[in-house]
Amino acid sequence: MGPKEREIKRRLRVLEHAEKIGNVRMTCRYFGLSRSTFYRWKTKYDKYGESGLGNKSTAARNHPRKVPAEIVAKIVHLRRKYHLGPIRIVWYLERYHNIRVSDATVYRTLRRLGLNRLPQNVGRRKIHTKRYQYTAIDDATRVRALKIYPRHNQANACDFVNYFIEKFPFRIHTIRTDRGHEFQAKFHWHVEDKGYPTRLHQASLSSA
Repeated sequence: MGPKEREIKRRLRVLEHAEKIGNVRMTCRYFGLSRSTFYRWKTKYDKYGESGLGNKSTAARNHPRKVPAEIVAKIVHLRRKYHLGPIRIVWYLERYHNIRVSDATVYRTLRRLGLNRLPQNVGRRKIHTKRYQYTAIDDATRVRALKIYPRHNQANACDFVNYFIEKFPFRIHTIRTDRGHEFQAKFHWHVEDKGYPTRLHQASLSSA
C-alpha cells in the first residue's frame, strides 16, 4: 500500500470514528485534527467517495513551507502544557503573539513531531490569561465570529449571540452549542426570544 492509499485509509478511519460515536468534536480532539479539516474531508467523501479523500497533488506535502523555529516552539509549548488542539493554538498565537498560521500548518507541525494525539483521559489545563473566547462557526460556510470576555457566564453568552448575529452576513436559523454551564436556561430563553423563522444557516457556538 502506497502513501496515498494509507492517507485515504487514515482519513476514512477518522470519518468512520465520528459516525460511530456521533461526536465530531471528540473525534477531532482524539485524532488531533481541526474541525475545518474534518468537514473538508467529509464534504469530499460525500461527493466523490473514497477517491475524494486522496490528495490532488503531492507537491505541497513533499515541499511544505518551513515553519520558523520560534513558532514551532510556541506550538509545542501550548500542546504539551495546555493540551490545546490546532484551532485553539491558532487563536492563541494570533490573539497573544500576533502570529498568524493556519490550523493545517499547526496540525502538520504536531504530526511531524509526534504530538498529533493527546494521551487518553488527559484534561485541558487553564491558560494563564483568565480570559474566555467565545466562538461561532457557521456550518454551511465555515464563517467564524470570535470575541473575548473576562468572565465565563450566561450573560456574556447572550451578549455574544447578539454580536455574531450582527456580524454574520446572513440570517441564522439554529444555534447549536456544547453542554457548557454558560449555555443554560437564561441563554436558551434569550435565543428563543431572538427568533429565527427561516431555515437558512446553522451556527455552532462554543467557548473556551
